[in-house]
Amino acid sequence: MRENPQLVLKKYFGYDVFRPMQKSVIQTVLAKQDCLVLMPTGGGKSLCYQVPALVLPGISVVVSPLIALMKDQVEALLANGIAAGYLNSTLAAQEQYELENKCLAGEIKLLYVSPEKLLSAGFFSFLKRLQVNLFAIDEAHCISAWGHDFRPEYTLLRHIKEQFPAVPIIALTATADRLTRLDILKQLGLPQAQVFVSSFDRPNLNLAVMPAKNRFKAILDFLQTHKNQPGIIYCLSRNSTEQLAQKLMGEGYKAIAYHAGLPAPTRSRAQDAFLKDNVQIVCATIAFGMGIDKSNVRWVIHYNLPKNIESYYQEIGRGGRDGARAGALLFYSYADVMRLRDMLKEGNPEQATLQLAKLERMQQFAEAATCRRKILLQYFGETVEKDCGNCDNCHNPPTTFDGTLLAQKALSAVARTQEKANMGLLIDVLRGARNQAVLQKGYDKIKTYGAGRDLSALDWQSYLQQLLNAGLLEIAYEEGYALKLSARSREVLFQNQKVKLVKFQPTTEKPAEKEERRPKKEFIKDALFERLRALRKTIADEKQVPPYVIFSDSTLLEMAEEKPTNRIAMLAISGVGMVKFENYGASFINEIIGFITSQQEQGNKVKGSTHLITYEAYKQGQKPEQIAAQRNLNLITIYSHLATLYEQNYDVNLGKYISVTEYRTLAHYFDRHGYEQNLKEIFESLSEAIDYHKIRLSIAIYKKKKQHVL
Repeated sequence: MRENPQLVLKKYFGYDVFRPMQKSVIQTVLAKQDCLVLMPTGGGKSLCYQVPALVLPGISVVVSPLIALMKDQVEALLANGIAAGYLNSTLAAQEQYELENKCLAGEIKLLYVSPEKLLSAGFFSFLKRLQVNLFAIDEAHCISAWGHDFRPEYTLLRHIKEQFPAVPIIALTATADRLTRLDILKQLGLPQAQVFVSSFDRPNLNLAVMPAKNRFKAILDFLQTHKNQPGIIYCLSRNSTEQLAQKLMGEGYKAIAYHAGLPAPTRSRAQDAFLKDNVQIVCATIAFGMGIDKSNVRWVIHYNLPKNIESYYQEIGRGGRDGARAGALLFYSYADVMRLRDMLKEGNPEQATLQLAKLERMQQFAEAATCRRKILLQYFGETVEKDCGNCDNCHNPPTTFDGTLLAQKALSAVARTQEKANMGLLIDVLRGARNQAVLQKGYDKIKTYGAGRDLSALDWQSYLQQLLNAGLLEIAYEEGYALKLSARSREVLFQNQKVKLVKFQPTTEKPAEKEERRPKKEFIKDALFERLRALRKTIADEKQVPPYVIFSDSTLLEMAEEKPTNRIAMLAISGVGMVKFENYGASFINEIIGFITSQQEQGNKVKGSTHLITYEAYKQGQKPEQIAAQRNLNLITIYSHLATLYEQNYDVNLGKYISVTEYRTLAHYFDRHGYEQNLKEIFESLSEAIDYHKIRLSIAIYKKKKQHVL
């Protein structure tokens, strides 16, 4: 008889309920049907095949594109008590041989393989000797030439269905537009597959865009609001990653560079240092990230504009995978747009046309004055009515103004430069700059020279971009990005057509409130969270695994909020399964108890924790009378603490405070009348023969015995 998926979820992963759509996907897989699953990064895609793998007899094969991702996921599964392994080029021949033997012996439930390994000579024959119950293809968008991360070797995965027609396939991706989805199904040979499209919304991500000017200062300001929190800065060039990492180290931050040009051992060390929280910041090209399963990335910065919304969405999705709050900051400059256009035009003409159109959508997102999340979701075909309230435009709604005169100045300058000036040069003309480019072309002699010197270059850049978006200007890319007038621009120049512009004032997340205004309990919660993080790091270093493999940030935050101090309370925390509780539960409970005790000693009251102080004294052998005197509390209060501790499964012996005869008398009374009355009523019903504290203790014993009977 196979296990229930709900029980598997709690036992191994520590979650009480499935997220939206997970249950439907799992039921489809268990019914041996093929499916394509689109879920956002951090949305729980992995559980869609990991849970069925544990429910079904046999072994599930997971095709994963990057070795680092494979290793991380297997480590996390092993930490949850799940038999998993991976086969790829990093393993020695003996290691591969041993793992293959474990598979043949039925000792492995989840086997991760690279596409190259799966398609290697003889591997399908090996798999046919196993009881394969499922093939999971992660990052499935890599199979489509229409996707943003096409990998030619992925197209050969169509052989899976040819070789194993009766085994269901689940293909998973976080980013695929409609065209890419259809192509994935075609390439894999899954015409009858069910398609599941989850919401692409990641409400825990704060989205913000800033002008690229003074980026480094803006990054330093951003980091002040994200102290000690790990994050990724994506750069367009390899040199930028190294230069930025050096500058951040000069400011005292633990930062490291990562790009494909570094030697493999250097890249591996950088990745390992970030995963294990030994460095806070990775400055990286897009070579970094797809193989990262680190759940506690608290922010992602784009130093340059990504080439399309799919890439942007996937990269910001590496923040806040544990569901806790995370920031996503994008720096935008028109120079990045021009640079990316030049790069994209060098490719296949058909692909170049598509990719240039996608870049234009990315540009529109960066320049938007409305809710950014709505734009992002709309791109993936998801419509929402309400603004998100968690992006820069929602926090600071832009103000519009009559920009007709300003637009006329700009359009007139374009006309008077004979439509030969690019944006940078036109801004210099409008602001009255006396540089070589302006003077050589004689632009200092035209009527509109200096007509906009009252505005900054940054303001003009914003307004010119808005005129481009409004169709009042066009760019001749083949003429050095010269700005050209459109049919509509003539209406503004000669027919006084009104133009509305937005005062472009993007900001980062709302600044944190001053510490003295925060409630004291928030400081206590933060302090406990930091202690739990430190404990997690110590355990992770001992186990030689990344800290998030022990517990995620969101699990630690819940611990800091709820302060579980016993087995039942700890197992109620999301992300604490049976195996993790057995391995780490006692350490974290002791840390929480120690923290609460120290807070009480400092005079800080921690709600619901006073009984733990009593417990510490009890463990030292003190009698209830001594504890009451020491704590200046009523004796019955101490006995009540002991009863509460007993009910919460602490090691407390209540039997030494009440005789067998007294307990039997009370138990007989509870059998007939229950124990819901207040202590005074019970005391009087028994002719005041048994003390209040003994009644309270007996209720605790009676309740537990009844629970065991049930």
